[in-house]
Amino acid sequence: MRNQGVGSWPRRTSRRSPEQTAIIFRGNEISYEQLDERSRRLAHALAERGVEQGDRIALLSANHPAYLEALFAAGLLGAVLVPLNARLTPPEVTYALADSGARVLIHSAALSDVAAQSSAQAGAEVLISLDGAGAESILDYETVIAQASADDVDVAVSHDDPCFIMYTSGTTGHPKGVVLTHGSVTFAALNPIVDLDLRSDEVSLVVAPLFHTAALNFISLPTLLKGGTVVIEDGFDAERVLAVIENYGVTYGFGVPTMLDAMSAHPSFDDADLSSIRRWIVAAAPVPPRTLTTYASRGVALCQAYGLTETGPGALILKPDEVERKLGSAGKSHFFTDVRVVDAAGVETEVGQRGEIQISGPNVMREYWNRPADTAASFTDDGWFRSGDVGVRDDEGFITVVDRLKDMIISGGENIYPAEIEAVVLSMPGVVECGVFGIPDEKWGEVGCAAVSLAPGATLTFADLVSYLSDRLARYKIPKSMVVLAEIPRNATGKIRKDRLRSIYA
Repeated sequence: MRNQGVGSWPRRTSRRSPEQTAIIFRGNEISYEQLDERSRRLAHALAERGVEQGDRIALLSANHPAYLEALFAAGLLGAVLVPLNARLTPPEVTYALADSGARVLIHSAALSDVAAQSSAQAGAEVLISLDGAGAESILDYETVIAQASADDVDVAVSHDDPCFIMYTSGTTGHPKGVVLTHGSVTFAALNPIVDLDLRSDEVSLVVAPLFHTAALNFISLPTLLKGGTVVIEDGFDAERVLAVIENYGVTYGFGVPTMLDAMSAHPSFDDADLSSIRRWIVAAAPVPPRTLTTYASRGVALCQAYGLTETGPGALILKPDEVERKLGSAGKSHFFTDVRVVDAAGVETEVGQRGEIQISGPNVMREYWNRPADTAASFTDDGWFRSGDVGVRDDEGFITVVDRLKDMIISGGENIYPAEIEAVVLSMPGVVECGVFGIPDEKWGEVGCAAVSLAPGATLTFADLVSYLSDRLARYKIPKSMVVLAEIPRNATGKIRKDRLRSIYA
């Protein structure tokens, strides 16, 4: 087998466990043998439509096995998967399609209008619908697979080849495509396998979006690499999740704190059987102590973690047996990853001193797609990735994330980048200045607040702001409040003092 990448995984697993269940979705089971065949058929179908090594294949949908099948099919061809956030607006999807140069867009029927509009503007040539063909020009996913050849695909793919591009907005306000190679993804999957002792009988639950690296690289792919079973839910519903955990005997999963709090607040939580859970990862937002203690009282030790899309995502992990003793810490470096905390001069800080968290390892991204300047700025001269987050290391090497160098807002597990929102707000007639900053929120952890200053005679209501942004930004990015100021505070260099805004309006 010349393919050393992720695309070869279904074949390699099916050689030893062909009848083992790989995926469960909407009650339907897909064995490893079937996953292998479906991935090969999809690869042939894409090749018949002109997809070659290095070409990009985009996917826009709620959670669906197609995320994994398309990833493996692309990997068989040496093509590159581009998972897109299903909550993006047409302009945002258009940008990602055009920037990545995607030739194919696989999408759900629910997002057909967004797919058609965005692909037409961005130049994507082939549309494939997951839930029926619909328009004459749109192909049906299942028909495409059924009609394609099941022959082996023998393309040489190495660990250095790109595996997928995942878009994450940068501080400039323009989305950047994070390029993870097959090697990056492999080591990203190996990290939780080693550190959490994942087993071949894992039953892993995916309710977080598969267009995020946590659900894809930290839950799904490690489970499939070990030969376990991935239970995919379309989305998150607290009552449904509790029932699925009990019915399938779920052993491994991931959720952001708001998900876990919604589950524990549900009336069926106290009676739900959670005894099958061996490990449950909680990350992407600060974890309230009440969440940790609530689950500990039910015998579920939550494993806190820290990482970024650019690190695939794992960087730090706090194991269950350390949670109580190191409450609030994000843990220690993953097995294949190194993490350091350094000062402004790049010197490692002393115990208890704040510094930037920097990450190195084979799981770290190769580059930002077509952005050499941004790529160079994101790495130190000695090759460490700059996280932009501030951490403190204790005398045992445990690191606590205490602040952000960047102004990113984390709301319900979603990363929100103020500069992207500010750019849109500033396009509104009458808006002179804008600064978006995070304020605490009991439910979401953090939400955005927009500070604006207006031209003389101009008026702006919060309803006007929401209406304007609704057609231009995904809903979760829209600020939840607004303040109108005569002048937005800035420092001597002209940068907005978001620390001052937060201190006044939080």
